[in-house]
Amino acid sequence: MFRKVLVANRGEIARRVVRTLRALGIASVAVYSDADIDAPHVREADEAYRLGPGPITQSYLHVEALLDAARASRAEAIHPGYGMLSEKAEFAERCEAAGLTFIGPAPAAIRAMGSKLGARQLMREASVPIVPGALSPCDDHQAAHALAEELGYPVLVKASGGGGGIGMQVVRQSIALAGALESCRRVAERYFGDDTVYIEKYIERPRHVEIQVIGDARGHVLALHERECSIQRRHQKVIEEALSPAVTPELRRRMEEAAVIGAEAINYVNAGTLEFIVDEHGEFYFMEMNTRLQVEHPVTEMITGLDLVAEQLRVAAGEPLSFDAAPAARGHAIECRIYAEDPKRLLPSPGTIESIAWPELDHVRVDHGVEAGYTVTPYYDPMLAKVIAWGEARADALRRMIEALNQTRIDGIKTNIPVLLAIARHPSFASGQYDTGFIDSHGILASI
Repeated sequence: MFRKVLVANRGEIARRVVRTLRALGIASVAVYSDADIDAPHVREADEAYRLGPGPITQSYLHVEALLDAARASRAEAIHPGYGMLSEKAEFAERCEAAGLTFIGPAPAAIRAMGSKLGARQLMREASVPIVPGALSPCDDHQAAHALAEELGYPVLVKASGGGGGIGMQVVRQSIALAGALESCRRVAERYFGDDTVYIEKYIERPRHVEIQVIGDARGHVLALHERECSIQRRHQKVIEEALSPAVTPELRRRMEEAAVIGAEAINYVNAGTLEFIVDEHGEFYFMEMNTRLQVEHPVTEMITGLDLVAEQLRVAAGEPLSFDAAPAARGHAIECRIYAEDPKRLLPSPGTIESIAWPELDHVRVDHGVEAGYTVTPYYDPMLAKVIAWGEARADALRRMIEALNQTRIDGIKTNIPVLLAIARHPSFASGQYDTGFIDSHGILASI
């Protein structure tokens, strides 16, 4: 096992990783920007190194500064957390070249799943169901129109190198297809440096369900049940839960089998997540693979009793997984993401937190990276915390979550807590009857 690990991230995920490192007796190294000099994750690590000014490209995405910090601290490995550089194959390669262990999958696996088109091709070859659509770029308008007619409108134009809903557009009529292709190309080039786009069938009222997988270097790959991620705003997850209220035991078995097959197809090692779309008829289709630890990993930990960060460390150190079979799911867990944003417009709301109060309840976990006096800047993602509630049954977990949100107070800035409460109290959410369009179709923002 490692003696010292650098955490190449910030906020709640940096604190989360440091917590496991401390529990395992591994020295931790934090990094920080000038904007984060007084952040909790900096104080809690055993050592901390400055990366640069506040802007993310000059700090947390500054590869040379990160490697310099690793060398100066004599760290043996780097944990990337999520976001930031966690899915950059080039960063994983630079770590390896510097003699550091990258706590994540091999660069080849990251690169294989980094292109949505390439991932679709790989999964199709592995007999994992994919959404009907293109397997090559849609460069020719005539061919694109022919494919769209064959699939049947509506269709979805997507950026191959995209994520978070960027470079994606629903097209419901033929007349709008050419404009959508050009628009998505421009956006894809601007955000991802790759203007490759493709077309797939647009599935109405889908559910977004993902399977957590983890594999070790001995070829042992396991699925750790599913997470329901359909409550979203602007294609970004807001509430997740495990298990999904819509997934039957048979569907779960099929999805877990497909996820393991998909991971094995790219010789996957470490923690990862295969994301699927589930239609109204219970058919599922591969969407993408996140080659890292997910933001919502705590709900899986709550129902399995595992520490996924500890398993990541074991695997990266060349050790086998600590378990031979996936633990049975026990109870139900729900996670709510608390953002610094205007609850009416869902736009970032930077500012200084004047006071904070977190819930103190049994079976409630709060992963956060802020405190009173902390200034939320416009430099980074506005997520402040994740509140996770567990219960013997879904209704118990939901009741506990509502109580936890009611006890949470963050003064000085606006947050989305009113949105989370409106969703949690809605009868359709309570019954488990929802899809990715829930916030808009149920007028959640208008009700606040």
